[in-house]
Amino acid sequence: MAVSHRIEPDPTRLIARPLIPANIGPTEDDRRLDLLVARVLGMPEDLRLRTLAQLRQRHEGHYDGLEDTWARHLEMARDATDRIPDDLDEDEAALLGAYLTQGYAYEAAALTNPSIVAHGPADDRSQGFVMSARAIGEGHISSIAFFTGTVDRDGTVTLDERSPHSSNGARSTPGSSRRHLHGKLRELGYLDPATERIVSHLPETFSPADIDHACQEARDADIDGADLDIAVSRVHWVASSNYVVEFDPAKPISEHLISPSAPMESQGIEDARFVRFVDDDGTVTYYGTYTAFDGTRILPQLIETEDFHRFRISTLTGPAAYHKGIAIFPRRINGDLVGLSRHDHVNCYVMRSDDIHAWTNAELAFGPEYEWELVQIGNCGSPIETPDGWLVITHGVGPMRRYSLGAVLLDLDEPSKVIGRLREPLVEPVAGDDAGYVPNVVYSCGSMVFGDHLVLPYGVADRGIVLSVTPLADVMSAMT
Repeated sequence: MAVSHRIEPDPTRLIARPLIPANIGPTEDDRRLDLLVARVLGMPEDLRLRTLAQLRQRHEGHYDGLEDTWARHLEMARDATDRIPDDLDEDEAALLGAYLTQGYAYEAAALTNPSIVAHGPADDRSQGFVMSARAIGEGHISSIAFFTGTVDRDGTVTLDERSPHSSNGARSTPGSSRRHLHGKLRELGYLDPATERIVSHLPETFSPADIDHACQEARDADIDGADLDIAVSRVHWVASSNYVVEFDPAKPISEHLISPSAPMESQGIEDARFVRFVDDDGTVTYYGTYTAFDGTRILPQLIETEDFHRFRISTLTGPAAYHKGIAIFPRRINGDLVGLSRHDHVNCYVMRSDDIHAWTNAELAFGPEYEWELVQIGNCGSPIETPDGWLVITHGVGPMRRYSLGAVLLDLDEPSKVIGRLREPLVEPVAGDDAGYVPNVVYSCGSMVFGDHLVLPYGVADRGIVLSVTPLADVMSAMT
């Protein structure tokens, strides 16, 4: 495969995140946030002004809308303490907000595991695309970053210049479904009398305020306090997984960053697999599946967007939507929504559903076969429709946990039927690309075809990204 681009992580790309100390105990010495507020507001006026001027000069150009971010973090802190006066002047508010903010280099550790989809109008000469990537920063916490570019008919790939700024957008929590919440709590083994009592007080479509009301209603009932505390925590943990992130549509997509913003993804948003899905009525929706991780538990999540500026995020439910590596087919098959999963950790299954959020049925499609994939096999993103069948780029794990990329061809009408397969890896770790944070690994979360070429971006050693191009005919002719 011809290498078109190599993309390395850029530690200068920063996002401003809240840094709000906790009031962790009842004594004065334990109330870190209160003490910080007192120290900052107790600074002499000339020192406050000098410090604020230095901050503005030092960070000019590194962040977009930094002072608006300071203001948001100040309002977040007001929810945690009553020691912040309502009558702060503009400079006092800005300085205190700065003390409650930290810079975070969100891809300083790695930039890897990309996914690519066609985006925007195509003509005979070129097609635009959006490429997502797993950006890993301090603490090995992952976010979703974006690139844009075009691919020409001859296979030439051009990457757009990335915006120098990054934004986490505005997060909101719209109405959520009680049915889906109840189903996910049941799958996780969290349903007990206390949890059932809370859910029973929720309307069919509920808001965060409804949860608080339902929890209070349950506390007024005759339920053990310790059990209720656990139930409240579990309901909030699962319910917080449904939210919306909106970005300024006037800003370039490469400026958008989807970062962890809920308890269930506090330790990372991992391996997003995007697909351009065209429904039977012609409606186009971009779906992305990813794994939320809180340090001990994982939760399969779904992203929905029409424009890569507004993202709806929700939890996937059902016994087939259990593990990592879920990918959605780009259209319905015989009226069904179809997906790939690896919920037994080893083999690839085909899932069918009439609800994009719930997956209950799965049929084994293929498993490990060759020596370079005997540990496990999984998809590297959504299947690509070709005249000969559904092309699935796969990853196989061999000895010494060596990851290689392969390919499988599935029947167009019966996608659980394998009609072709590569005996040898399509891509494997080579000298120079085999060393990194996770050695001997190549991995992709999605590829695309334009014209006669397969555009395949992949991560190397959890360090950087290689964007490669190869004639599609070469891949298809190598299938057995």
